[in-house]
Formats: sequence, structure tokens, C-alpha cells
Amino acid sequence: MKKDGQKEILKQVLRYIRPYRVLVVFSLLAAVVSVALTLYIPVLTGQVIDHIIGRGKVDFDAVFSVMRRMIAVILLTAAAQWIMNVINNRIVYSVSGEVRALAFRKIEELPLSYLDAHGSGDLVSRVTADVDQFSDGLLMGFTQLFTGVVTIFGTLVFMLSANVGITAVVVLLTPVSLLVARFIAVRTYQMFRLQSEARGQQTAFIDEMIGGQKVVQAYGQEKNVQAAFDEMNERLRKYSLRAVFFSSITNPATRFVNSLVYTGVGLTGAFAVLRGAMTVGQLSAFLSYANQYTKPFNEISGVVTELQNALACAGRVFELIEAPAQSPDPEPAAALKERPGNVALRHVDFSYTPEKKLIEDLNLSVKSGQRIAIVGPTGCGKTTMINLLMRFYDVDGGSIQIEGTDIRSLKRRDLRGSYGMVLQDTWLRSGTIRDNICMGRPDASMEEIVRAAKEAHAHSFIKRLPDGYDTVITENGGNLSQGQKQLLCIARVMLCLPPMLILDEATSSIDVRTEIRIQKAFQTMMEGRTSFIVAHRLSTIQNADRILVMKDGRIIEQGTHKNLLEQGGFYAELYASQFDRPINEIPKM
Repeated sequence: MKKDGQKEILKQVLRYIRPYRVLVVFSLLAAVVSVALTLYIPVLTGQVIDHIIGRGKVDFDAVFSVMRRMIAVILLTAAAQWIMNVINNRIVYSVSGEVRALAFRKIEELPLSYLDAHGSGDLVSRVTADVDQFSDGLLMGFTQLFTGVVTIFGTLVFMLSANVGITAVVVLLTPVSLLVARFIAVRTYQMFRLQSEARGQQTAFIDEMIGGQKVVQAYGQEKNVQAAFDEMNERLRKYSLRAVFFSSITNPATRFVNSLVYTGVGLTGAFAVLRGAMTVGQLSAFLSYANQYTKPFNEISGVVTELQNALACAGRVFELIEAPAQSPDPEPAAALKERPGNVALRHVDFSYTPEKKLIEDLNLSVKSGQRIAIVGPTGCGKTTMINLLMRFYDVDGGSIQIEGTDIRSLKRRDLRGSYGMVLQDTWLRSGTIRDNICMGRPDASMEEIVRAAKEAHAHSFIKRLPDGYDTVITENGGNLSQGQKQLLCIARVMLCLPPMLILDEATSSIDVRTEIRIQKAFQTMMEGRTSFIVAHRLSTIQNADRILVMKDGRIIEQGTHKNLLEQGGFYAELYASQFDRPINEIPKM
């Protein structure tokens, strides 16, 4: 990212810190006290040296008096540093916690188009690893940058009060250290940026491969997957090594410059002692100041390197936080009647990408309580229609209406609460069986949960689990079969019983015997409810009130199962192909 980009990211970071400005002020005050007391110790050390005049000429009373003051100063310094660190930790972890919460909240608000275009592993990396790197760099910045800057100005004041000439030597050599640090920092940022991106891609790949490990092994793709991982790992290694290389040469380079400064102070100070311009104790204090003056430059150069990494990671997180959210719900929103059911699609146009049209001028009217089956070849727009009905995507043209109301004038929560949806792709969260069934109705009683499970024919296998309904399942139900997971998803809808239903291959992973039972349960559940059924097995939709046959984003045929067979068109061909029989041998039911 260019310098302007870094400045923008830094401004965003400061905006997040602004609510904690009172704590920042207290941290600065603690840093000032800590540095001032630390810089006072060399003065006391110089006094002790000057009281040791020679053998047998030591002023022990004066030495002990100074040492008592030194102990008190050291204890106060430790207390100030402890207070500063506590405040800095509070600021940093509050900010990073807020950033992580905002990032996760934004994921909840993002349109599906954004999530479809970004790997889940990359998003996880941004919310976890990148925020951690950001907080680490921010903590180092607060802790070392504050004290470093205060130390530089404090030592300058002490040195100027002791000897202007030697101070001039120190100040004149200092810019060399700054130039070295700047030269390295400019080259470090880009490497840390590339490192963060490569880490995110690798995390996404690992997440994807772990989720699909069965498929990988079934097709013998272990070597190919390993090769792809090795390529990503090598790219991450290359960027990481370069980033670490540039950041690691910062310290030796600035230390070399600091040694030059220390040498210059030692030489000019020695001549000053010989001329009687200063005492040996004052020279000792001055050498200590010279070391403390140059040390922050060395630390700040290291902090700058870490801040480069932190800004690179913060930039990725802010990109996520600032991604355009889905269009807001209208205010005030229209209200749906208690049991909506009439649905209409008017001249609907939609495509995922502008250059590739999918649905054009689609019209459909569905009366309350009708069962609408949607069939057609892969990619014809069946699932897309479901996405549009649920408003996971907004139409590009035309409108979708429920009870005569455009769904874009409704709150998404109200719209989606009117549908019960069972998809081919099941999703279960980590938790108990009970938690997964009552996701749509957290206040449901145990009796209602059991009744829904029985209606979905899931009760028998649940009772065989170690803890029944309290059995804890892993992420996405990894310890259950695909059919069992689908039964739980069906039970989830059975418990809610919304006024409209969407069944997208809802029984695709269930054995035939259980499917017959589920179909009977569905028939009962669909009574009086508008239902949209996406099916590949045409035998499951013969009782639908209307069957829509889609091809290339258009409805090319519609009617009952019997009418469509009699027409002998595309639907009849699909039906014949499933039963491996010529069209003229299909019975007209």
C-alpha cells in the first residue's frame, strides 16, 4: 500500500483510540514520570562517583544519603512503568476487541455476493490473525513509542543543562540513525502486506481442504493438494523471510550509528574533563544520557517495523469492516399479514455478473397454499429463484411481491421469518442436538422439540445417541451421517412451522424408506402453506399443484405432472430420462 494508504489506515486507528483519550493522557503522564525519574538516576550516580574522591577519602555519609534517594527513585520508576503498562494494555485490548467485534458484525451484514467472492479462511484470518498482529504492533507502539519520544526530549534537556558542546555532537549524529530507520521501514511495509495476504490465502486453503478431506482422499488428490499447499507455503516463506530480513537489519544498523554517537560523546567528554570543564561524575552521567538518548531511536526503529506489520494487517481488517453492507431495511418498513401466502414475480431480471445474463423477464403468480415445484437442468436458475425469494440477492429489475407488497419494502428479518427452508447443503453448529433443533425457536419446550423430531423421523436415532437430545455434536455435525444431519434440519423447520416453505432437495441424503415417511410429514406440513419445492427426483413432486420447468433462466413449461407429460415437451424428456424409458411408453397419469 502506498504512503497515502498508510496515512488513511493510521487515521482510522486513531479514530478507534479517540474514545480512550483520557487513558492515553494518563499513559503519557506515567511515561513522563517514568522517564524523568529514570533520567534522574544518572545524576545521582554521578554524585556518588564525585563523593568517592580517592583511596581513604570516601564521604560515606553523602554516598549513603544519595543511595537512599536512588532506591526511592527506582521504586517510583517501577510503579510509574507498571501503571503505564496496565493503561496501555487496557487501551490496546479494548481497541482490538472492538475492531474484531465490528469485523464479525460486518460479516453478518455483508451481502452473500461478497461472501461468495471471498474464501471463508481468508475472512477468518482477517478477524483472528490480522487483528492479533494489529494489537501486538499497537501495544508495542504505545509502550515503546511513548517512552522513547519522552526519553529523547528528556535526555536533551538534561544534556543541554550539563554541556551544550557535547550535546551538539549527539544531536548532529542523530539524523543518521533516523535516515537508516526510514530507509528500511519503507521497504518493510510492502513485505508485511504480502505476508498477511499470503497467510490469509493459506488459511483459506487449509480450511477448504480440511472440510473436503474425504473427497480429496476419495479422488487420490493428496499429492496435488500437497503441491498446492507447498507452493503457498513457499510464497509465504519468501515474503516472511524478506519481511523479517528487512526488519532484522534495523536493529544492527541503528546500533552501529548509536555506537558512533557514544564514541563521539566519550572522546569530547574526556577532553572536557582534562580541561576541567566537567567532573568525572558529570562525564559518567553524560555518557549514560548519550546511551539513553540513542537507545530510543533503536527501539523506535524496531517499533516502526512492527507498526508496518500492524498497519498492513489493520488495512486488511478495515477493508472488511468498510466493505459495502447489504442495503439497509426500509424505515418505516411495510408489515406482512399474519399468515402471508400469495407470491408474485413481475418481470424479474437477475444475473450474478453483468456480462452473463441468467434470469430475464421472469413472471410468476402463486396463490396462497399452492405447492410449486421447480425443476430443470443444472444451472437453469432453480436455486437462484430461491435466493431471490429469500432476498439473499436483490433483483436487478422487476419485483418480487408477497401479498402485493414488494419484498424490498419489508424488513429482511420479517421476510425470512415467513419462510421455513430446508436445503440440500445442511448446516449445524457446535452444540447439543436440542440447540440445533430449536435454533428458530429458542423458547420452545422440550415436548415441542421432541414432537418436531418425531415428525421429522429423527427421534429414533437421537435417542440412540449417548446423551440423547443433550448430545454435543461437532462443527457442522461432523460426527453424524449426512442423512441424520438433514433430518435435524427438517426437524428445525417442523418446530417453527412458518406460513411458507422452501424445500431445496430436502430429502436428497435420506434413504428411500425414510424419504417416504418424510414426504408424508411434508404433505401434512404443507397443508395450507405456500410451498416452493426444488427437486431433481421428479417422482417426489407428482402431487405438486404446479410444476415450473426452467431452462436458461426462463420458465419454458408449467402445469401439473399429468399435463406436462401429455404435452410431451422438455419435462416429459426429463421424466423419461430418469426412468430410462422412451417418452411414448410413459403412462399419462
